[in-house]
Amino acid sequence: MSNDMNRTRHLQLPLDLASVQSLAVGDMVTLSGDITISIGLPTHQRMVQMVQAGQALPLDLHGGAFFHLSSYVVDAPDGQGVPTALYMNPSTSTRYDAYMPTLIRGLGLRLVGGKGGLDRHSVAAMQEAGCAYLSFLGGGCTLLAESIAHVVSSHWNEYISQFRLVTLRVRALGPATVAIDAHGNSIYEDLRERATARLPGILDTLNQQRQPKETP
Repeated sequence: MSNDMNRTRHLQLPLDLASVQSLAVGDMVTLSGDITISIGLPTHQRMVQMVQAGQALPLDLHGGAFFHLSSYVVDAPDGQGVPTALYMNPSTSTRYDAYMPTLIRGLGLRLVGGKGGLDRHSVAAMQEAGCAYLSFLGGGCTLLAESIAHVVSSHWNEYISQFRLVTLRVRALGPATVAIDAHGNSIYEDLRERATARLPGILDTLNQQRQPKETP
C-alpha cells in the first residue's frame, strides 16, 4: 500500500505501462483524456465474443481506460450536432467478473474501474497486462458529471444509452482511488483478510453473550 495516502496524482490518458506500474494501492488520482464506459452485460458479452473471434472493436482501447460507469447520452435535436452526456455514475464491477479477464488481456487495457472491485481472475489478468482498477465514489454522480467535456463517440447505439459503448472526453475526472494496482495488491483482498482474521474473535464474543447468566 502507498506510503503517501494523501497524494493525488493527475493522469493524462492514454497511459503507458510505466505510468500504470507506478500507481500503488491507496493512491488518489484524477484523469483527463478519453475514457470508454458501459454497464451493459450484453455489451461485455459482445466485446468478449469479438476478442475471442479476433475481430476488431469499433474503437481501439489498447492502452486505454474502460470503466463501469453509467451515462445517458442525448442526441443533438437535428441529428447533426454533438450529443451530450448528462451524467456518470459507477456500477458494481463484480457483475462483470466473467468477462473482464478476457477484455483486460485481449484489449490491452491500462485502467478499469467502477465500484466494488474485481475477482482474483481479473487481478491476475491485470498483473499480466499492466492494468490498475480505480474505485469511483458511489453516489458521486454530480461530481463525476462535472468532469465531462464532450462525447467523443457512441457505438452499438441499438442498445439503451447506458449499455452503449460510449467514449467521453473528461477533465480531472475523480478523485478515484487505486483499489487494485498492476502488481496484484488489492484493497478488497486486504479487507477480506482483516475481516477473516477478526471473525473468530467476533464469534467468540457473540457466543459468550449468548451464554445464560448464572443467577446468584
